[in-house]
Parts: sequence; structure tokens; C-alpha cells
Amino acid sequence: MGTINTNLENLLTDVRNCSICEGLPLGPRPLLQASSTSKILIAGQAPGRKTHEKGRPFDDPSGKRLRQWLGVTEDQFYDPDLFAIIPMGFCFPGTGKGGDLPPRRECAPKWREPLLNHLPKRELTLILGQFALDWHLGVRKSKTLTETVKRWEEFWPDILPLPHPSPRNIRWFMANPWFEADVIPVVQKRVAALL
Repeated sequence: MGTINTNLENLLTDVRNCSICEGLPLGPRPLLQASSTSKILIAGQAPGRKTHEKGRPFDDPSGKRLRQWLGVTEDQFYDPDLFAIIPMGFCFPGTGKGGDLPPRRECAPKWREPLLNHLPKRELTLILGQFALDWHLGVRKSKTLTETVKRWEEFWPDILPLPHPSPRNIRWFMANPWFEADVIPVVQKRVAALL
């Protein structure tokens, strides 16, 4: 496994040069951003094909919806001094029958804790999707993502469980109008205060 760097910049370089996943359909291209002054952590799943090709996390329709939810500009979102983007898997895992495959299992055990330990200014963690919920909430999560998101106030104001902002989740958004009506305004207010 090797030694994990204690300096964040060196650690980010190590992550970006990582190739522990074998057989990725598009090869390794770890995507993340972080700074020791990041105030908000976005803990997502794994980059999609479009973001892999562009080389920038959330540079797709999911990212556009996420930025709208947060009430931030693209410049703010991609400022690592404001937002750390550390997904469960850093590389595009490939596509299956129902969409993108789950994040690769090798990534999180090797890199997550060392990276999260370098975020001393973090005041809010946004958790996107089931795999990130499993890691960050563990036994505190409910049986379904919807049930966990409905309990968002139990984790607030430090942690916010979210559905993935993917266009594939349009049915979820339509079935749960309370989310954008009740949760998003509170999120935007908190994010604005942190920035």
C-alpha cells in the first residue's frame, strides 16, 4: 500500500496519480478537489463518464442541479478553499444495466480517512447517494435513502443526506416535492452563511 503523505498537496498528488483499480473501462483518472480551508465537503459516489472525459467533478447535469440546490456559482463551486469534492470512488467505474456501476471498493479504504483528516475547517458535509451514506452515516442511516433524507434535521447543521442530483432521479424529485420545497431553502441559507 505504501505510506500516505501527511501534507495535503502531496496527498492530492498521490491520489491523482493513483492506479489501484485494475480494468477501468476508461482507465484511471481520479477526480477530486480539496484544500485545508474547505468549508463544505461534497461526498458523492464516483465520477460519471462525462465528468471523466472533461476531467472535472460534477461538470455535467448532476453538477448543474447540485449548484442550483446550493445556490452557488460555478466559480464558487470549483473553489477548493470553499468546497472539497471527495467522492467514494475517484474514477469512472463503468456502466451497467441501470446506469453507472458502483464506486470501486479499493478507493475509499485507502484514501478517505487521510483526505478527511486534512479538512479542519469543514463545517458542512453533503452526502450524495447510498454508498456515501453507508460510509458517512453507517448505522445512523435508515433502510432507504428516502427515509434517511426525510430525517435530515437529525443530522443538521453539520451533515446533510441528499439524493443524488442526477437527471435519472427525476421520479424521486417528483415523488418527493417536500425536498426542494422544504430542504433546499434551508441548505441555501446555510451555504451562503458559510461562504
